[in-house]
Amino acid sequence: MKHPTMENSFTAVYEKIDDWYIGYAQELPGANVQERTLEEARESLREAIELILISNRELAEQQLSGF
Repeated sequence: MKHPTMENSFTAVYEKIDDWYIGYAQELPGANVQERTLEEARESLREAIELILISNRELAEQQLSGF
């Protein structure tokens, strides 16, 4: 099943703690990362959000189809 393209908007929060950057999406529990640079944290958070959304969509489809 092909999914229509949809834009999502999330609030990303980044903090520097010692030598690490942590990042998380306020609206999406579980979307959090820890990296050495801010750019790495941004990229990792984008990937984490994408994976969580794909997983949530697949779980919802399974529940709707009865599997």
